[in-house]
Amino acid sequence: MTDERYLRLLSEKFPNAQAVITELINLRAILSLPKGTEHFVSDLHGASMAFIHMIKNASGVVRRKVDEVYGDTMAEEEKRALCALIYYPDERIEIIKRFYAGEQVDSIIGLNSQICELKTLNDWYRIRLHQVVDIARAVTIKYSRSKVEKLLQPEYAYIIRELLHESRLEQKDRQPYYNAIIDAIIETGCADQLIIVISYLIHSLTIDTLHIVGDIFDRGSGAAKILDVLSTVRDYDIQWGNHDIEWMGAMAGNWALIATVLRVSIRYANIETLEEGYGINLLPLANFAMTVYGDDPCTIWQTKDFENNPRLTRSAQLMAKMHKAISIIQFKLEGQTVLRHPEWHMNHRALLDKIDFEAGTITIEGKTYPLTDTNLPTIDPAQPYELSQYELDLMNQLARSFRKSEKMQRHLRLLYEHGSLYLVHNGFLLYHAAIPLNADGSFSEAEVFGKRVSGKALMDRTDEIIRQAYYGVGQTKQNALDYLLYLWEGEFSPLYNKDKMTTFERYFIADKAPQEEKKGAYFTLSDDEKVCEAILKEFGLDPTTGRIINGHVPVRTIKGETPIRANGKRFVIDGGFSKPYQEKTGIAGYTLIYNSHGIQLVEHESFESREQAILSGSDIHNRTLLQDFSGQRMHIKDTDKGKELLEQINSLEQLLQAYRSGTLRERLS
Repeated sequence: MTDERYLRLLSEKFPNAQAVITELINLRAILSLPKGTEHFVSDLHGASMAFIHMIKNASGVVRRKVDEVYGDTMAEEEKRALCALIYYPDERIEIIKRFYAGEQVDSIIGLNSQICELKTLNDWYRIRLHQVVDIARAVTIKYSRSKVEKLLQPEYAYIIRELLHESRLEQKDRQPYYNAIIDAIIETGCADQLIIVISYLIHSLTIDTLHIVGDIFDRGSGAAKILDVLSTVRDYDIQWGNHDIEWMGAMAGNWALIATVLRVSIRYANIETLEEGYGINLLPLANFAMTVYGDDPCTIWQTKDFENNPRLTRSAQLMAKMHKAISIIQFKLEGQTVLRHPEWHMNHRALLDKIDFEAGTITIEGKTYPLTDTNLPTIDPAQPYELSQYELDLMNQLARSFRKSEKMQRHLRLLYEHGSLYLVHNGFLLYHAAIPLNADGSFSEAEVFGKRVSGKALMDRTDEIIRQAYYGVGQTKQNALDYLLYLWEGEFSPLYNKDKMTTFERYFIADKAPQEEKKGAYFTLSDDEKVCEAILKEFGLDPTTGRIINGHVPVRTIKGETPIRANGKRFVIDGGFSKPYQEKTGIAGYTLIYNSHGIQLVEHESFESREQAILSGSDIHNRTLLQDFSGQRMHIKDTDKGKELLEQINSLEQLLQAYRSGTLRERLS
């Protein structure tokens, strides 16, 4: 029985029986609607152009809708032109207007076949308005009118409502009315804006919910652009990945992770995100590097992919010096943090005190190796982890830049508001990397601030600490902020789960043996169906019907690997959105699509460019790997949202009974 106090609160929103009845009718009707379409993607790694195009084309859903509506009645070129218009309405319309104004326009798809037929711009408007409305009608048909209308721009809501809710049976009788609306739109100069507004409505509804299973950040330069686009998406969630935590820690003020973000960005010639995306001033680091390492050739510190980044304004030599400077600072700060937390059992990963500066060697796990670089002027052998005064001043400046970047802090809030370590949703368990396991398949115990936890309890406690790093106060906040470094490189971190991170070894030791990073048992055992069923059960899901969705480990299709694991119990959807990973994967990403009919796993080819998509209608070519459609269509009542609505219905029925029995007094307004 619902608490009377809750019913009184509910009565504030529904003050009388009629208001309750209206809402009950609405909710029960919604339960019978088809389930909305969910899209699952992972490991974007800053590939903003491909991601934005994927949002616009809904991983091929828009093109499939065009095929469904027009079939063989529309030529292939026309279909591509219509899709390009829906994806990029602003840009396409601008080019079309230039064409009809008599300007020379490079080859643009959809015009050559139309020149004889569509003599004027108004003719083009008339055809395209009808077409985008047709596609919008096909997309909106599975949603309630109220849901659709909430997405309409108020100034055009009436017009779009009239266009969308015209059934094909009505069109014959009301065709003159319908055509009159189209003509009036064109004559009043609103055609541009209507096409744009309806196209964006299609974008919004073809993806009902977007799930990003980790790693918005990393090698690509467009992470800030991705987050800007996400802020406009209606319904999305993020399961934090290891690179997300790396950046979140830096944004929140963890100095070791600030240095890590800078090092990784410089190493891969990707400082665009920092400088242009977030306005971080790297001049102090450049000045420091030139002062300290001016005569140092920094041979082993050469930036990767330098030649492939024409936007870089700094020389290769300066980038190498900056790379070395921030790397040494990172190793100092990591050592400080590790030594502050002996409970992490990572003291052996503080390596600077294990250097023999006279001999130019380092001893790790009982073996001594020569260093590839022995010019270490900022390291005091007596206090190897202490920052010099110059380094301290530099880090204060850099940390201040991170703290004062308005966009960075806004994106950090977004990552917290929409993010979590894992998500249980509609029978799926989503997490980025791993659930730490022992060799026998049991859940590994990890000590987290004095408490030993495993499985779901480990994930819940870790999620809590990640939030404390931002929302906490005092020492609790500082400890949690430190812990983000452990999550980046710790053995029992659900975001890393390797025995060690050998960054230092890869820079300073030529021998490959100490560079090895041993993966946790999860990464092999999770291909076992029984192990996946145990994980699903641990998180309260039905092990016979539930599924796990992972990212993190690129699926090397060129070596015969498949994203479908454990007899279909687990999907690994890291397919390489970012170009640097596509050499490993052989493809350009996956999207798992879950609609009212069932599941589709779509494999993407590489995205050419935004410009080509606009001009020639080039699209991301998709190949369906899996199509698991049941004969029975899913409705909202079959989803987690449906369960919430049923609870609301139950409460409203009790409120209605309270009004009718006189327990609560109705109000007329």
